[in-house]
Amino acid sequence: MKANGRAAVLDAPRSSRVESRAIPAVAPTQVRLRLEGCGVCGSNLPVWEGRPWFSYPFAAGAPGHEGWGLVDDIGTDVTSVRRGDRVAALSYHAFAEYDVAEEQQVVRLPPALDGQPFPGEALGCAVNVFRRSAIARGETVAIVGIGFMGALLTNLAAHAGARVIALSRRPFALEIARKLGAQETIRLTDQAAAIGAVQELTGRAGCSCVIEATGLQGPLDLAAELTTERGRLVIAGYHQDGPRQVNMQLWNWRGLDVINAHERDPRIYVAGMRGAIDAIVSGALDPAPLYTDRFGLEELPSAFRRMQERDGTFLKALIAYD
Repeated sequence: MKANGRAAVLDAPRSSRVESRAIPAVAPTQVRLRLEGCGVCGSNLPVWEGRPWFSYPFAAGAPGHEGWGLVDDIGTDVTSVRRGDRVAALSYHAFAEYDVAEEQQVVRLPPALDGQPFPGEALGCAVNVFRRSAIARGETVAIVGIGFMGALLTNLAAHAGARVIALSRRPFALEIARKLGAQETIRLTDQAAAIGAVQELTGRAGCSCVIEATGLQGPLDLAAELTTERGRLVIAGYHQDGPRQVNMQLWNWRGLDVINAHERDPRIYVAGMRGAIDAIVSGALDPAPLYTDRFGLEELPSAFRRMQERDGTFLKALIAYD
């Protein structure tokens, strides 16, 4: 086995390099992965663009956290996986050929998923948002923002028997949403027009559950407007660019249940990853059409630029380590 592996280093905003680094050693409770790939998360984009609160250079492989691959080595106390097992992991330096994770944060992938990409953290996050949303058969659900997360939630909600209204500014994303089960799609060119369209589709009742999946102020405002009295407003978007304003009068008057569907407990993330495996194997979830772009490790800047532009057919970029 070679003594070094490649890893990407974000050394400044909009700048990265690939360097050779020593393959990390494992502690007694850790698992080392030889990664097959890693998803590029929307939360990584501000790191690439630069914000005053980030410090550069980032550690080698950071902030990649959606990796999957083969178990390369295990610590002396590890019993749940073996060398050669194909796994996904909650690790944090996965823009690299090798990374380590605690045993409890590693999930074995079944043979049914052989050959398929599995950005476990992202898939698990969608399953956890779906669980927190408590979507029931027959209810009307609006999903504001059809990126990777919004598309996965469309698929899960439709499979659960909900009537899904998908809203996005991009025609390609709406086409994907229809294929994944959305019964109605609305192009977001004008907020007032979108509110009117949803009102018409729901007999002016609004939606009992609305999921905001963008992390932006405007769609958050729209999501609240679409939620009916005593409805559930679910915040799945990652709002990391400063404070947000909310129409508290509207939230109070309608008595909205506001659910911040983000998790921080690694055990819950891992439970979501296991749930994603079950959903894909059972046919409740099909992420394959959503992996629209693939890049090599040296092409990480291109992956970030593609995410910035979000034009054409982009939904999700994967970094592959061949």
